[in-house]
Amino acid sequence: MSTPLPPEERTRWFTEARFGLFIHWGLYANGARHEWLMNHEEIPIEEYERKYFKHFNPDLYNPEAWAQAAAEAGMRYFVITTKHHEGFCLWDTQQTDYKAPNTEAGRDLLRPMVEAFRARGLHVGFYYSVIDWHHPQNFIDNRVGPYRNLSAEEIAEKNKGRDQKIYAKYIRDQVTELLTGYGPIDILWFDYSYPPEDPADFSKGKGRLAWESEKLVETVRSLAPDILLNDRIDLPGSGDIVTPEQYTPAKGMEVDGKPVVWEACQTFSGSWGYHRDEMRWRSSAEIIHTLIDCVSKNGNLLLNVGPNGRGEMDARALKSLKEIGAWMRVNSDSIYGCGAAPEGFEPPSGCAYTYNKAKNRLYLHILSWPHRTVYAKNIADKIEYAQFLHDHSEITFGLEGWQKAEAVKNMATFIIPWEKPAGIEVPVIEIFLK
Repeated sequence: MSTPLPPEERTRWFTEARFGLFIHWGLYANGARHEWLMNHEEIPIEEYERKYFKHFNPDLYNPEAWAQAAAEAGMRYFVITTKHHEGFCLWDTQQTDYKAPNTEAGRDLLRPMVEAFRARGLHVGFYYSVIDWHHPQNFIDNRVGPYRNLSAEEIAEKNKGRDQKIYAKYIRDQVTELLTGYGPIDILWFDYSYPPEDPADFSKGKGRLAWESEKLVETVRSLAPDILLNDRIDLPGSGDIVTPEQYTPAKGMEVDGKPVVWEACQTFSGSWGYHRDEMRWRSSAEIIHTLIDCVSKNGNLLLNVGPNGRGEMDARALKSLKEIGAWMRVNSDSIYGCGAAPEGFEPPSGCAYTYNKAKNRLYLHILSWPHRTVYAKNIADKIEYAQFLHDHSEITFGLEGWQKAEAVKNMATFIIPWEKPAGIEVPVIEIFLK
């Protein structure tokens, strides 16, 4: 086994990439009403198989189109749900028959996806659910799953003969397949733990004892020493990435008072899987603002798309990805390799800073277009030159006479156009620092 890189070197590519694509895809795409429909609607295993496993046929699946959409949006990595909580596997696993080759798809759906994204230069990430509502050895509990509302006696009856250790080995065996059968994998994204008050009572929740998390991490690190792990198997210190879900933290994230590498995972709508009737849909403008917000706090954004049962991305998602890509095409220098501004740099009202340490450049994102001027404190003596990033047109700056009072003597006044540049959702001023 090779010696793993130090954490800061292992995560370097990730903190430079800043923007990734999450893909939730499985049998629930046919149900088209949330990836948790098996849980929400308490659908028994037999009925779920009959309706969705039997009729899963993604005949329009084109992973090259998915990869192209991600690349054009400016994404640098992707994470795919190899197995979600429903237990269905996208690859030709040897550990279960509940897999894509045994549906009408008739083939491994993961391999061509990995090849398509990798061919476009994106890093490859695998999501793997340690929760499994289908596996016959995984304990049924009263927290999540289709049988969660059964009585304690009924749950105990269904758990007779189950052996959680067998399921924990199943996890390790499947993860071994994923890490040895598809070339170098960059991220392993486990999901998730909900430990009970008594960690050994698997009928009331599951955590590190249920997943045998120590053995799992040992297996992963033996096969892929430099892979990035997230933080969801109830084993403090084992993860490289903290993963806030469906929100952007107020500031850069810390654990025990120390900054950590983090990634906000968020959806276009309220669901992760394809939801035909969901009308809540975030605009591309809001997503761009969110991406900037994450990077300004030393974080990444992992943006989710849930393809439908035929294997195509929702038209609304594709439209937004194109619009995000148009902004990224001319403004990505303010995202890639960037993070929070150095201490003492306070962004102007309605603006956000990102900073590229290697280039010593500050990027001022104008989130709300003001009239003619942007006033930046504590910066005038640090600026060598300034320009719009999207077209490299010069932005002049200086001090107005009234600003030379002691209180604002180091304030820079950026003179901007009367109107926001056409077609640029968030204009960015690139500031070359001395």
